[in-house]
Amino acid sequence: MANTSDRIAALDIVRGVAVMGILAMNIAGFALIFPAYFNPLATGDASAVDRGVYLFNYVLFDGKMRGLFSLLFGASMLLVVERASAKGENPARVHYCRMVTLLGFGLIHLWLVWWGDILAHYAIVGMVAYLAVHQSARTLFGLSAALIGAHTLFSIGLPVQIATLEAELPAREAAAALQGYANSFGVPDAAHAARETAIYRGDYSGIFADRTARFGWSPLRDLQYMGMETLGLMLIGMGLLKTGLFRGEWRVAKMRRWAAIGIATGFAIYLPLAAWMASADFSLLSVVTATLVAPVPLRPLVIVGIACLILLASRPGGPFTERIAAAGRMAFTNYLMTSLICTAIFYGYGLGLFGALSRLGLWGVVLAIWIGMLAWSKPWLERFAYGPLEWLWRSMARGSVQPMRRLV
Repeated sequence: MANTSDRIAALDIVRGVAVMGILAMNIAGFALIFPAYFNPLATGDASAVDRGVYLFNYVLFDGKMRGLFSLLFGASMLLVVERASAKGENPARVHYCRMVTLLGFGLIHLWLVWWGDILAHYAIVGMVAYLAVHQSARTLFGLSAALIGAHTLFSIGLPVQIATLEAELPAREAAAALQGYANSFGVPDAAHAARETAIYRGDYSGIFADRTARFGWSPLRDLQYMGMETLGLMLIGMGLLKTGLFRGEWRVAKMRRWAAIGIATGFAIYLPLAAWMASADFSLLSVVTATLVAPVPLRPLVIVGIACLILLASRPGGPFTERIAAAGRMAFTNYLMTSLICTAIFYGYGLGLFGALSRLGLWGVVLAIWIGMLAWSKPWLERFAYGPLEWLWRSMARGSVQPMRRLV
């Protein structure tokens, strides 16, 4: 919500990559039944190509794009607080007005458009993150380590429970509990898969009823399962802003070192886990462990490394860089427009292609939307100061209509 004249370009560039990259993961949530987001076998015996596409997404995108968003959310939040203080405004009031408004947008998105909303979760966690804005970078990093460590310990309970149930087979109770987990993370039973497919190929009223029944209170559930990690990543983003990464103050050698550390760590974590899932034929235990638990403790290093790599690869003033930065400046609009476009493509009240495309085919949709983001964001911002939904968010949070036309 900063003015165009005082934005930090680094934040926009990384955010542009993040908003594009997160679609590579979310596309399965739009186009396929819920467990297919986690498991390539959820929709049946996947081809070797589809398994390969799933593993490609897992190694390059899984958890990392959401992590980048969380880092950037924390950094942007701190930036808004700093600027409010510099203008003599009440920073707490400015911040909480923004978060309450964002929560409203997120709930509308969740209840009326798509079950996978992240905005409401960010708004709630952002309300807590404000309590740390005056801490030093070192303290922020320490708090983050504690939060992510606690989240890891909490998450271990799920694969332990699955392993325990598998050891109790063929007991009927164990089999029923395992099938419940499989309906979310593995291969659902045929009736469950057929029911969900029929609903999302149907009309809006049926989809709305299912979405609100299953996911209507998901922001509260997300706090339990994601809250500590999200807060930890936001604090890292705040710390990185204070150390100067997102202000362009890190030396190239330092960014290269952290990029190397992060990328090496990422491959060291994700490649063996991908190999394990493949060798285990994407068993319930392997998928839950590899997607929800094992990468968590070291994933912040990977995310920081990716952010440094993006900044190193961005040529200042280059036309492609400018288009990515423009997409990042309009990340709020682009994120919500992605949901509107994808639900119109895949849900029954649109083109009805739910469950019709392979994972490889879904990449065609991803690439087309990426091209659209890059094509329209820069021309829009050449005429207007904000993206349309950024302007609406800013106006609602401030309680007055903000100027939309770009000031030359």
